[in-house]
Amino acid sequence: MSSEYHFYEPGSGHGLPHSPFNAIIAPRPIGWISSQDAQGVLNLAPYSFFNAFNYTPPIIGFASNGAKDTLANAEATGEFCWNLVSEDLAEQMNATSAEVAADVDEFELAGLTPAPSQRIRVPHVAEARAVFECRTTQIVPLVTANGEATVTQVVFGEVIGVHIHKTLLSQGVYQTTAGKPVVRGGGPSTYFRVQEDNRLEMHRPALPRP
Repeated sequence: MSSEYHFYEPGSGHGLPHSPFNAIIAPRPIGWISSQDAQGVLNLAPYSFFNAFNYTPPIIGFASNGAKDTLANAEATGEFCWNLVSEDLAEQMNATSAEVAADVDEFELAGLTPAPSQRIRVPHVAEARAVFECRTTQIVPLVTANGEATVTQVVFGEVIGVHIHKTLLSQGVYQTTAGKPVVRGGGPSTYFRVQEDNRLEMHRPALPRP
């Protein structure tokens, strides 16, 4: 291995001040997930391991590192919402990351408004300018290469309803930067903004003619 590279085996430690793993896989969209338990107690929490996984039907997923309220709620009720974290909601999102008791309403804690959803019982963040209403499709426990269980379970959900504020549409096309999304970086507190001057257009190469 070249001396120009730092190489490590994760099982033996990285030998650095902070794990580089989630800094390398970055930036990552934030899974700001609203849910509720069977008794209707609301929960709102951000997940930094989140993404889209299927076009038709649209399926998204987030990883719960340990048994958390959102995981329990998505399993018990079969529903959850994803809410867009824009720059103006970054502080409120961060407030909902606090570890609090299960009966604490993070909407109230962060000064946010729960809005009724159209197709599911779980409310979403009224202040969010894009929202996915989801029905839980799978909860998949993650295992190691040796088949040993980890503490993480991935919750997948089919998007059955989409809310888009009309200011984010231009001639019917969703404008990513108009939503001013905040995305997760590495380290314990690093986030990034998505801005128009960072835009890069690359068209998929055409297939060669036979």
